Amino acid sequence: MSLAQLMNRDLKKIPLGTTIQEAARIMGIQRIGSLLVEKDGHWVGILTESDIVRKAAAKGMDLKRETVEAIISKPIITIEIGRTPQDAFDMMGEVSVRHLGVIDHGKMVGLLSVRDLLIHFKKQSEPRMGVD
Repeated sequence: MSLAQLMNRDLKKIPLGTTIQEAARIMGIQRIGSLLVEKDGHWVGILTESDIVRKAAAKGMDLKRETVEAIISKPIITIEIGRTPQDAFDMMGEVSVRHLGVIDHGKMVGLLSVRDLLIHFKKQSEPRMGVD
């Protein structure tokens, strides 16, 4: 299976100046764990639930006033679309991230989460039922 089949192509984004509280609200409404962050039409980072909890809430930041710029992970770690799910999993472990931007010829075309990979590997390891 290719990364193209596993990744999420619906890239959810917010502007760099978005407050942390607004970003968390968007994530809750859309039931997603990350948002890409852009400035002037360019991706500048990624905001994850972990960023909000560990970098903002745990440190007592004013979520209504502080913007995501203070806590985003940057740069976005990326992987080429032609790589394997195992390559993506290994890369996530090596650089300690849970999300990878998937690029095709230098353009971001999707986002891959560790959850996407875990679901894939679980399906691969399940016994196949049926006729031999």
